[in-house]
Amino acid sequence: MPFLPMTTKRLFVFALALHSVVMTPLAAQKTPWFERALVGIETGPTGAQFGSDMADLGYVARFNGRECIEKAAAAHCDYMVIWARDGVYTYYDSKLQPKAPGLGERDVLRETVEEAKKHQMPVIAYCVLQYPTHTLHEHPDWRMRDKEGNPIERICFNSPYIGYVKGLLHEMMTYGIDGFHLDMVDQGFGPPYGCWCDHCQTKFKEQHGHEMPRAMRWDADWEKIMEFRYDSSAAFETELERYIKETWPGTSVDFNYHGNPPFSFEVGQRPVQHGVTGDFITGETGQWAFSALGVGFNAAFYRATAKDRRVQVVMQRGVRHYHDQTTRPLNDMRWETMTLLAHGAFGTMVDKTAYDGWLDPVFYERLGKVFGEAHAKREYFGQPVHADVGIYFSHRTRDWLGRENAANAWQGALGAHKAFVYSHIPWGVVLDENAGLERLRTFPVILLPNVGVLLDTEVAALTKYVEAGGNLIITGATGLYDRLGNARETSALEPLIGGRWIRTLDSLDNHVQFASSDVPFSTDIVVDWPFLVQGKAVVYEATTAKAFGKLLPPHRTVLQREGKEGTRFPMSADTANPVGPAVLTNTIGKGRVFTFACSPGEAATSEFHITEARQLLPQAVRYLHSQPEITVEAPAFVESVVTREGNTLRVHFIARIEPSAATPITGRPAVLPTMMEDIPMFRVHLNFQSTPRSAKAFSDKTVINLDDKQVTALIEDVHEVLVFNFE
Repeated sequence: MPFLPMTTKRLFVFALALHSVVMTPLAAQKTPWFERALVGIETGPTGAQFGSDMADLGYVARFNGRECIEKAAAAHCDYMVIWARDGVYTYYDSKLQPKAPGLGERDVLRETVEEAKKHQMPVIAYCVLQYPTHTLHEHPDWRMRDKEGNPIERICFNSPYIGYVKGLLHEMMTYGIDGFHLDMVDQGFGPPYGCWCDHCQTKFKEQHGHEMPRAMRWDADWEKIMEFRYDSSAAFETELERYIKETWPGTSVDFNYHGNPPFSFEVGQRPVQHGVTGDFITGETGQWAFSALGVGFNAAFYRATAKDRRVQVVMQRGVRHYHDQTTRPLNDMRWETMTLLAHGAFGTMVDKTAYDGWLDPVFYERLGKVFGEAHAKREYFGQPVHADVGIYFSHRTRDWLGRENAANAWQGALGAHKAFVYSHIPWGVVLDENAGLERLRTFPVILLPNVGVLLDTEVAALTKYVEAGGNLIITGATGLYDRLGNARETSALEPLIGGRWIRTLDSLDNHVQFASSDVPFSTDIVVDWPFLVQGKAVVYEATTAKAFGKLLPPHRTVLQREGKEGTRFPMSADTANPVGPAVLTNTIGKGRVFTFACSPGEAATSEFHITEARQLLPQAVRYLHSQPEITVEAPAFVESVVTREGNTLRVHFIARIEPSAATPITGRPAVLPTMMEDIPMFRVHLNFQSTPRSAKAFSDKTVINLDDKQVTALIEDVHEVLVFNFE
């Protein structure tokens, strides 16, 4: 790929000379734009990522900053994130990197800022950090290198690259922008894992006094490499944030975040460590990568990284991916946007222009309707989220137990989330890095869904939480591994469980069975029927706990026992040979511990999920927390979000219905999700511990009835919010 030659390499040193002429952004003189923001847009071209040539003058020839702002303003956008630099080109007059040739003499960033002033719209410059194709071409010594010394087409964050980035930021700030969105500080999304370049080896040896280990052995030496990678990414972000804040006070900065599922150790980011840099946290959603359920989960996950920080979640207009040049149905965009806003995030819609920079008018017409609705409901968003149960997420388990197959570690958390959303149990996320006693106590119930690795500090905090009156749910292989992911001799939670860990079953197609007189939590559980709970299971022997139900291993054929036949498809339960109890309940101090020998969260996301397995977790929460402030009954296709502000309680209902999908051409049996087109009608029931003084709905079409402590509503829309006032 030909590149426009640089006049002087390492030209970033010119940045210091620019400092005296940099304009102060408007946002520095008032409340930061991100504190006021509700919905906005990120606009950038598509095409360069597929390969480009300097002779390709058709690329972005029609990409015009004035038009971008005009359409964004008409669509009720609060801010504009405009692409200024990607891996190949800039979209402004840069001295460090070639401008897209199709722009000619035009400068998109200047056009954007000038037009935005007329609308008093903040402009945030998008600047890609990782995968800078042009920079790697100009500076091959800044590449990552694998453990054999072979170059990797990624930038090393310990190289002089940071100086080059500062030069780019200086160029952009001369335009008087309000902030930077710095995209991609990952270290790759799979092998080869770097980096063993000279910069990293020198820095590592300075820190540890010896050479970098090269074997990926998941031992104490590899732990140093892991910490080095995390710290390298964090230091890169922190230095850029410090530089921006000291050079241009009041200018915002945020980094694209990859500390959440499905990402793992490969990206070099921990949930909290890399969620607290910048003015707010920015992450992504989208069914193509995170599922429909991931929209709400991601917003809550990001929010859990730090208290009282704003959360931006990015979505896209395309039906499949950012660059596919399609436009989603109106109701599909309404559903995703309202889900994010209900969870307390502010939402950014990504518009990837056509190859030549053309803006799709149908998309902007639909976007205007979505964002207009968001503003009409603005007062109903942003309140503290109410939760009855906290889903515990352990990055240590993700990295040291999940390792290169992290789904094994986070599957339980995502399945638990699914179970609570379907059952309308108000939930939140607890992250191991900041899961101190104060954080734990904000939840009546804490769930540990197959959290295999628990450090001593975590166990101590959980013990104090239970002793003081908290309730704990433990599932599957929780607490059975040490900090490096090696099997322990005894469970780290044995005193809390009230039972001894005997062994872990080598099967996943495990079953449980409860007799009519042997159900601790609800009569809604099907009794006298062995049902599948696909996932890890362990055998416990009760000590101080009470035991309920039976854990049943699967049958195995002769060929399976001989290893000549696979076990991918579940076999039936071996009812004649139960191996231990299905559930243990124990009392510690003022609190209670409820332990599943099976893994209902893991089962809820498996290929062989059944309703009964998923319902185990909501039933356990209601057993431990039997008198919640509010209970919600609604269809499973509706997500409910409860927020509390003083004496006002709001309940959001966001419905997602979609027609059946066809068999895909390739990749069977995976079925691509379809888009939501229709407006649903559904009925909801709510019960309170005290009688609301008043009850109202946002929409005049919603029929709402208040009868003492019970409310029934008939809703016909994608999103509705019911508001209750209490004295």
